[in-house]
Amino acid sequence: MTRTPPNPADRPALVQTHSTDVDEHCAQLGGWQLAYDQISAGAFRGSFTQVSLSRLDVFREVTSQQVRQYGQLGRDCFGLAVPCGGEGPVNVNGTSITQDALIISFDADVDICTPRRFQLRGVTLPTAVIEDIACQLGIELPRGLKHRMSALSASPSLLARLRAALAAIDAALGDGTPLADDPAGAEALQDSLLLEIADLLPNLAPAKDTRSAADRKRIVDQACAMMLADAETPVSMLDICKAVGASRRKLSYCFQDVLGTSPIPYWRAVRLNRVRRDLKSNQDPRDGIYDVAVRHGFWHFSQFSLDYKRHFAELPSETLRRARMDASIALRHNSPRH
Repeated sequence: MTRTPPNPADRPALVQTHSTDVDEHCAQLGGWQLAYDQISAGAFRGSFTQVSLSRLDVFREVTSQQVRQYGQLGRDCFGLAVPCGGEGPVNVNGTSITQDALIISFDADVDICTPRRFQLRGVTLPTAVIEDIACQLGIELPRGLKHRMSALSASPSLLARLRAALAAIDAALGDGTPLADDPAGAEALQDSLLLEIADLLPNLAPAKDTRSAADRKRIVDQACAMMLADAETPVSMLDICKAVGASRRKLSYCFQDVLGTSPIPYWRAVRLNRVRRDLKSNQDPRDGIYDVAVRHGFWHFSQFSLDYKRHFAELPSETLRRARMDASIALRHNSPRH
């Protein structure tokens, strides 16, 4: 594996963010093209740490609530992550996994549902770097790895070594000073991590039966599309069950396995997230809270307010007030001074 000697000018770039709002947290994830929905109820707390080395980025993400993450990491991007902690399993493209598995996205769409009090550690790098390393070291990439997001298993010893390599970079970070002042040391840590990934790649296997997982994911995707197609037009669970060809019990089982929650709570949570985004964007000042709520299928305002406060730990009026205040401050800041 050849490499160019480190240039002292190429100091590792460090990003550290903290947020109390799931959308703000998502917006701070750098170049990732992701959207997040907060699924569980309660105040959100999130943090994101990323150090950019010469050939890869190492990250650590912490979220307090159950979250669905979907979108892309970026074109031609390889991502590898290991779950840490959490009050339950991680759901990856219909496959439920625990901490003895890992997640790989190889230039693919991302769809993960993470539990409460969860931490995800991993790396992202160009797919070309992975393919170059595999070619130079004579490694055959697992069949079906490319253009897919997968939940994969490996031997406990290989996973332990990967976790140790990630932890070594995490420990070296501190406040960012050690790695920034030692490009050669950062390069050595990066090489160690790349070698652990290279050892992992030919020894990966599907974490579970991917065929049945794909069937469950297909049912859930169809149900979600129907639920959210037109919030102002009521649709019943019976209609959804008929459309996807599943009993209510089977549909509930599929949702639990794919998204970690039941259909009705998920449906309500996603619509609440959409209301919150509309309130925060405040695109039409003539829109009142009730107008936005009705637009997303909430017709009983008192029940909506209770559900909203339970889910986000604040009233919708507080969200709107803060959004208008932020917009006013931004307008004053951007206006020319006289």
